[in-house]
Amino acid sequence: MKAIEHINPEGMYKSPAFSQAVVTQGTGKTIYIGGQNAVDATGAMIGTDIATQTTQAMKNIETLLQACGAGWDNVVRFTIIMKQGEDLMAGFKASQAFTSKAAQQAAVTAMVVAGLAHPEAVVEIDAIAFLPDEKG
Repeated sequence: MKAIEHINPEGMYKSPAFSQAVVTQGTGKTIYIGGQNAVDATGAMIGTDIATQTTQAMKNIETLLQACGAGWDNVVRFTIIMKQGEDLMAGFKASQAFTSKAAQQAAVTAMVVAGLAHPEAVVEIDAIAFLPDEKG
């Protein structure tokens, strides 16, 4: 078994956007990335629409992955929280510029809420990644 295995069995929908399950095995490190919204390094909120905010949130995740020595192939799960009334497909299209860099897609959960902690945020995304050690 590979250190990260994407499970999309027969009898389940096979989506190009996500895996039904992802299994990690072996030794390495698990990276938990807290919810990222569209705040940049100065603390300013970037954009007001979901596409622009998703792009900045994914840039933040990419920066964190790189800081941990990981990349998009190491992401095993995303949780996407968006404000009610936002266009899921616009956010999805923006995220594809990043997630399409991975050979396999992570497991994904998305939810719609009345509001987010930052009053200007329309989307927040967290991620879990697994970086196998050289032996794992």
